[in-house]
Amino acid sequence: MTSGGARMRGGPLPDPNSGRSDKRGYKLEALPASGYDGPIPDFPLPDPSERELEVWQQTWRLPQGCAWSLPSERWRRHGIAMYVRQAVRCESPEVGAAHLAQLHRFADQVGLTDAGLAFMGWKVDRAEPTPEQPSERMSSRQRLLRVPEGPVPRRPKSQRNSMRS
Repeated sequence: MTSGGARMRGGPLPDPNSGRSDKRGYKLEALPASGYDGPIPDFPLPDPSERELEVWQQTWRLPQGCAWSLPSERWRRHGIAMYVRQAVRCESPEVGAAHLAQLHRFADQVGLTDAGLAFMGWKVDRAEPTPEQPSERMSSRQRLLRVPEGPVPRRPKSQRNSMRS
């Protein structure tokens, strides 16, 4: 029996904002927040329902569609279709827990969850940077040095005491 190796949810994923990741050159590939606007491939499973085709179209318009459309990611199409079929099945109010668990597993495998995105080395790029979130990536040292000036606001004493009871 083999052991070791990377597994989905098998411990903490590398933090792209850590000093260690900076040293190793670990970076996530940014997917555009606007989503994918290219051609959508045909649904690869037999006998798709109208709802499956609709969800297939919607799913491909997500930011992950940009990565899936790359020639190196063609092999994921069957898994994406299985996710879509399972998602449609899980829309029923009578769906069982096993189907919901399988849906989550498919979502991980195709990068539709936070864990799945990180596992594949992807991140969804911000649409527009805000003053609190600059567009340039800062090192961990720069983030530590970026402390707001002035006194740290404190909660009123009445709120602090209520936390203890």
